[in-house]
Amino acid sequence: MSGWRKLGIIAGGGDLPVVLAEHLAATQRQYFVARIKPMADLALERHPGVSLGLGAMGGRMDAMREAGCDAVVLIGQVARPDLKTLELDDVARAMLPALIAAMPQGDDALLRAVLAEHERAGFRVLGVDQVMQDLLAPAGTLGAVAPSAAQMRDMAKAAKVAAMSGAFDIGQGVVVCDGLVLAVEAQEGTDAMLRRVAELPTTIRGAAQARRGVLVKRPKPIQERRIDLPTIGVRTIEGAAVAGLAGVAVEARGALMVRRDEIVASANRAGVFVYGFTPQELGEP
Repeated sequence: MSGWRKLGIIAGGGDLPVVLAEHLAATQRQYFVARIKPMADLALERHPGVSLGLGAMGGRMDAMREAGCDAVVLIGQVARPDLKTLELDDVARAMLPALIAAMPQGDDALLRAVLAEHERAGFRVLGVDQVMQDLLAPAGTLGAVAPSAAQMRDMAKAAKVAAMSGAFDIGQGVVVCDGLVLAVEAQEGTDAMLRRVAELPTTIRGAAQARRGVLVKRPKPIQERRIDLPTIGVRTIEGAAVAGLAGVAVEARGALMVRRDEIVASANRAGVFVYGFTPQELGEP
């Protein structure tokens, strides 16, 4: 928590920015929320900050600088923009060549370009786990249900496939059931991927009465870990349960768990496991 005086939270959608703002308020740390409208959660309106559109890069940086921020975190869900229709301020227009060059290379490349622009503007860019370490997934079983040996084998295969697809900056999530790859996450995101799995026939996936299959999320091998770490929350558990999966696994200390107690409670109610794996236990070098 040391090394910065006031933190600027560049907040996209989802619960993660809310959790971080609540944590900083509770621990009496100085912070300022740069809400990206209309994506940021309305709950963030209760916190000190400003609301600006995605293309207001300069306005956002100016607001954080005037508020006294010396460090920033970039968190929350942000839809890939259509640069043709995005309203850009002068700073964003100056960034445009770097963003256009990065976009075809994948999300990680695009986020790296955005991160570099904030560093160039004089901000220290932090990972959210550097500010709130409790968000990082621990190793082992969380909750009442543990994975079986067969489910650990599915986990190992899904983790391997996720590493391979992640090397091409495709996605962070994979679902495997009885050795069969059911889904690989791409631009649609984890929730939509799980809805796809739920529509598959139960001959190749599990069901509430006989759960099978595992969702694995892990960082891409090329991942810039200060931004866009894999994240799970209660909605992830609920989606996995509806899809008939036996559990959700993430790489220990390589993924974020938003409101961990609620995640575990949801998993226990549904009868699914939550597990933090290490690469070594799955036989990876």
